[in-house]
Amino acid sequence: MARIAVVGSNMTDLVTYITRMPARGETLEAPRFEIGPGGKGANQAVAAARLGSEVLMVSKVGDDVFGRNTLANFAEQGVDARHVGVVAGVSSGVAPIFVEPSGENSILIIKGANNHLRPADVDAAAADLLRCDLILLQLEVPLETIYHTVALATAHGRRVVLNPAPATRELDLAKLRDVAFFTPNRGELALLTGMPTETLAQIEAAARTLLDRGIRTVIATLGHDGVLLVTPEGATHVPTVEVTPVDTTGAGDAFIGSFAHFLAGGADVKQALHWAVRYAAHSVTGRGTQRSYGDMAAFRAFCATVPGGVP
Repeated sequence: MARIAVVGSNMTDLVTYITRMPARGETLEAPRFEIGPGGKGANQAVAAARLGSEVLMVSKVGDDVFGRNTLANFAEQGVDARHVGVVAGVSSGVAPIFVEPSGENSILIIKGANNHLRPADVDAAAADLLRCDLILLQLEVPLETIYHTVALATAHGRRVVLNPAPATRELDLAKLRDVAFFTPNRGELALLTGMPTETLAQIEAAARTLLDRGIRTVIATLGHDGVLLVTPEGATHVPTVEVTPVDTTGAGDAFIGSFAHFLAGGADVKQALHWAVRYAAHSVTGRGTQRSYGDMAAFRAFCATVPGGVP
C-alpha cells in the first residue's frame, strides 16, 4: 500500500453557488449554499486516501465546531490524524467559496489555526513522517514549517511534492532545492518567475528558470489544458479529457493527491500524471471539494467512459 504524509492545511469550505458576483454595494440572492471539509492539505490527503493510500496528516485545527468536524471527517475518510493538534482560543481555517454557473470559482481563505503549525510539530511527527514514501506540502501554513519539512525529508531521503499555493513572492526557492516535484498552476508559475505563461512554450521557459534554481521537476497544472511536465531532459504535455464541469473547486488538490497515490504505488511519473489528470477531470463533474473525489471503483468507472484506459 502506498504511504503518503501531508504536512499542511485544513479548512471548512463555505460554498455559495451564484448566478454572478454582486457589484460593490449590491445584494443578490444566491440559489444554493453548502458547508463541507476542505483546505489544500486535507483535500490532497482525502483524495489519496479515497484511492486506497495509507495517509498521515500533520495539521492544526481550532477549538470550535469546525475543528471538531474536521477531525471527525479525517476519521471517516480513513486519514490518520494522530498529529492533528487543537489550538485553544483560535478559530479553525475557513474558506468562503463562490461558484459561478460555468463551474469556475473565487475563493478567500482565513488560515486560523493553520498559522500555528510549527517546525516543532513536524519534529514531533518525524518518526511517522519518515515511514512514508512521499510527503506533500502546500503554502497555507507558515513558510518556516515548509522549509523545515523539506530539510527533514531531504536529510532522510524522502521525496517531497510541493504545491506552491497560494503562491507568494516571499517563497525562498533556495530552501527548496531538494523538492522532488514542484506543482504550480499557470498563475502561480507566472507570479513566482515574473514570466508570461500563456502558451506551452512560455510555460516551459518559465519552468526551466525554476530548474535552473535547483528545483528537480516542475509539473505545471493547466486546468482544461492538462499538465506540462518539465525536467532537465525535456518537456512532456499530458492532456486531460473533455468533461462538462459542474464545480472546479478542489480540482488541483484532486490532481495532486491522486498523483501522489499512483506515484507512491509504483507508477512512473508520466503514468501517474496520466491517471491524475483524469482523476481531476472526474472531480469537476461533481459539486464541492472532497465530496467530489471518487474512490477507486468510481474512478475506474469514469475512466471506462473516456480515452486512456482504466487503472
